[in-house]
Amino acid sequence: MKRVLQIIGRLNIGGPAIHIVLLTQQLDPGRYAPLLITGVESPTEGNMLYLAQERGVQPIILPEMGREISFRDDLIALLKLIALMRREKPDIIHTHTAKAGTLGRAAALLALPGRRKRLYHTFHGHVFSGYFGPRKTRMFLRIERFLGRYTDRLIAVSERTRDDLIAYRIAPAEKIAVVPLGLELDPFLEGARFRGELRRELCLPPDALLIGLVARLVPIKAIPDFLEAAAIVAERVPNAVFVIVGDGEMRQELEAQARALGLGARARFLGFRKDLPRLYADLDMVVLSSRNEGLPTSLIEAMASGCVVVSTAVGGVPDLIQEGETGYLAPPAEPGALAAAIQRALAERERWPQITQCAQESARERFHLQRLMAEIEALYEN
Repeated sequence: MKRVLQIIGRLNIGGPAIHIVLLTQQLDPGRYAPLLITGVESPTEGNMLYLAQERGVQPIILPEMGREISFRDDLIALLKLIALMRREKPDIIHTHTAKAGTLGRAAALLALPGRRKRLYHTFHGHVFSGYFGPRKTRMFLRIERFLGRYTDRLIAVSERTRDDLIAYRIAPAEKIAVVPLGLELDPFLEGARFRGELRRELCLPPDALLIGLVARLVPIKAIPDFLEAAAIVAERVPNAVFVIVGDGEMRQELEAQARALGLGARARFLGFRKDLPRLYADLDMVVLSSRNEGLPTSLIEAMASGCVVVSTAVGGVPDLIQEGETGYLAPPAEPGALAAAIQRALAERERWPQITQCAQESARERFHLQRLMAEIEALYEN
C-alpha cells in the first residue's frame, strides 16, 4: 500500500480541481492510500469543495496557501507541508498547479531528504506566457528549472504543453510524460434529454442560436475578445444570443463592456453553474477566446455534449481540435479573426452533424476517466 499525497493550490472552479478530485477518488484502494491537500480560493474564484465531498474525498485545507504570493503565508504553508509530510511519510508526492508545485516539492526536499520517495508534478498549462511581466516570468522559470531537476516525472496534459516545457528548458524531453485529462463524460454524452430547458429558463424562442462561453472571468481567458467578436457576429446573425457561463474578478467590467457594445439582452451572464450538462444541451456553439491554455475542460465537455466548438489556437487546443474536422480555430488576441471563425462555422451548418459526431467520438475515446487512471497508475508503478 503506497501513501500518496495529492497537493493542489486551491479547488477553484475549473479543470485542475475536477482532475485532482477524480484522481484522488479513483486511485486503486488496494494499492494506494491517497490524501488530498489544498489551499484556499480568492472570493471571486468559486469553490469545488462540494465535488470532493460528493466523491467522499475529505481534503486537508491549508488556509495560508492562496493564489497570491505572500512571503509570510507561503512560509507558513511550507512549514505546515513539511510537518504533514514528516507525519504521513508518503511514498508518492504529486503536485498540481504552480503554487502547490513550488511549495509541495520544496517541502518534500526539506522534510524527507533521505527517505525514498517519488515526486511528480502536473502542468495543467503553464504561467510562462500571458500571465505576468518579464521579470516575474523569469523568476518562475528559474524556480521551475531548479525544481525540475529533483522531480522524478513531470506530466503535461497535452503535447503542446510538453513542447513548451522543453522549449523553456524546464526539463529534458525524456523526463516529461504526456497524460491528457480524463473526465466523467457520461453526463455530457447523455445530455440530449435536457434539450430545451435552458431556452425556457432564458425565455428564448426555439430558433435562437445560442453561442456560449464557459470559463472563469479572468484576464487570461480574454473574454473581452469574445464580446468584441460577439458584437461583430450579432450584426449579421439577428437570432444569435451569447451565453457566458462562469464568474470571476472581471464580471462587472465585462457586463459593462457588453452594454457598451450594444449587445444588451443578447449577452446573458449566468455565473457559476453546477448543471453544465443541462446548459451544453442547448448551446449550439461553444467558443473559447483564451490567450493561454493547457487542455481546456470546457471544450472537452462541449465536444462530448455535441456542441460545435470554436477556439483560439493556444496551448493544447490544437491537440484537441482539428480545424474543420472536430471544430474551428482562430489566432489569439484577434477578435475579428475569432468572429470570422464563428462565421465560418455558421456558414457550414450543413456539416455540423458530421463535425459534432467526430468531436463527440474523439472526446469519448481520448478523455475518459479510465484511461487517465491507467496512465497515472502506470507512472506511479514505473
